[in-house]
Amino acid sequence: MAKVRVHELAKELGQPSKVVLQKLQDMGEFVRSASSTIEAPVARRLREQFPGEKSGGTPAPGTPKPAGAPRPGGGSVPKPGSKPAPRAQAPAEPA
Repeated sequence: MAKVRVHELAKELGQPSKVVLQKLQDMGEFVRSASSTIEAPVARRLREQFPGEKSGGTPAPGTPKPAGAPRPGGGSVPKPGSKPAPRAQAPAEPA
């Protein structure tokens, strides 16, 4: 598995980079900044330190989508070659 940057892992865990940096230093890891990279075993141990946070980014299969979420393919972009719908005109106000 590839190395991951601290700031990417912090975003995944939903924590500020400063908190993740401090936690890594408490664990005995040498990190200088949020752009430092850490090895996969260290990232796994850090994820275990934050058990209540989501560590995937993608929802599990079968989980319902929020009601207000846009559906794929259900956009309001007109198809090529179709005429735009006529717009309702407001009555002109006398000046």
